[in-house]
Amino acid sequence: MKRQVPGLAETARDSRPEIPDGVFLVRVDGAQFRWHAHKPFYVLRLYILEPSTSAGQSIVGRLYCTQKAMWKLGWFLRDFLYDPELLAHEQVDEKALPGLRGVVKISHTVVNGISLINLDGFAPASQWEELSAVPLSSAPRSNTAEVSR
Repeated sequence: MKRQVPGLAETARDSRPEIPDGVFLVRVDGAQFRWHAHKPFYVLRLYILEPSTSAGQSIVGRLYCTQKAMWKLGWFLRDFLYDPELLAHEQVDEKALPGLRGVVKISHTVVNGISLINLDGFAPASQWEELSAVPLSSAPRSNTAEVSR
């Protein structure tokens, strides 16, 4: 038997607004290492500071810790001004990550029916004014490394 339940569709929708692809000035709110046999990773919770239209929202993404993906973790840590001494000793202190600020470029992808956020590029927070002035459509899409260089 089917029943009509007015208002049910509203509860099924995600209450959080969709964060568009783009470049954001963020602060690390949390980081947690997750062990996986083939692909260990850090879950990052980033709080959007700018642009003001998205300020206050959170971005949750993964940074993998495999040998092949280590360059991206290093890029994130360097551009968000992580402690250089800990970096030199190849140490990531989860308690030292909250509060770090920087610029992140994100995009969305769907894998096995699940929408995921890709952390495509990073830059120091000091470059926010310069990067936020560039329209996303004119930014190179194939070489995300140019976001911070």
